Amino acid sequence: MGKLVVSLDGVVIKDVQITKDKTTLGRRPYNDIVIDNLAVSGEHAVLQMVGADVFIEDLNSTNGTYINGKAIKKQLLVNSDIVEIGKYKIKYLLEDSGDYEKTMILKPGAALPAVGGHVGAASGFGMLAPAANASPAVIKVLTGAAAGREVSLTKVVTTVGKPGVQVASITKRPSGYVFAHVEGAARPSVNGSPLTGESIALKDGDVIELAGTQMQFVNG
Repeated sequence: MGKLVVSLDGVVIKDVQITKDKTTLGRRPYNDIVIDNLAVSGEHAVLQMVGADVFIEDLNSTNGTYINGKAIKKQLLVNSDIVEIGKYKIKYLLEDSGDYEKTMILKPGAALPAVGGHVGAASGFGMLAPAANASPAVIKVLTGAAAGREVSLTKVVTTVGKPGVQVASITKRPSGYVFAHVEGAARPSVNGSPLTGESIALKDGDVIELAGTQMQFVNG
């Protein structure tokens, strides 16, 4: 479970647990997290929880939203990230993470990590794969520049897709693997049918189409 620690000039003002699918932040009193300061827009940003991932999205605010000093539009939060809104600093802390490990979205042209594999560098379609464990499920890429690649789903949550176009997540649960839409106007499809709900359980052999790339889910 994640939480936010809001501070001003080094003084902690509030400590907020992230428990809702969507948590709004802004100056208006109806927000979940209210920061009454003119540098903060009425509806400044929203935090969205997808499985164990938490994304923050700037809602076209006047002064912008920054993470670790860099302006963002929408970004996955990582433990100890510092969100800056006006003069306020909001630290994101991941509590009781257990074996959970954050996945990474690789942006087009980004350098590859020292470990793992990158799917489709030429197309900007990215996925980080850690070292394989015993018989994990895998994603096989069927089309595009990365056709033929296989990526092991060894993390609790693996985030796949092309940032700014279409992003989805695959979450490993005791009952199996669950596929969910995260970002993008168009929804990904499974076996030719667009995802209609928030998520769908994956079955061995399912074909996923995401950001113009087809992949097949193979259960280990």
